[in-house]
Amino acid sequence: MVPKDPMMLLSYINTQLRDFYSSLDALAEGLNTDKEEIVEKLRSIDYEYDAELNKFV
Repeated sequence: MVPKDPMMLLSYINTQLRDFYSSLDALAEGLNTDKEEIVEKLRSIDYEYDAELNKFV
């Protein structure tokens, strides 16, 4: 289950990206979730996905 709280989501997503997924697209597919929903929710707390680092910064 993907957390709904943006700060919890940030921690969860970055951990998943670090440990299990090579990209945000792979994560969204693997977790069967909407990538844009993650991006928008984390953008609301001023975090953007950095593909080179493979994490939200």
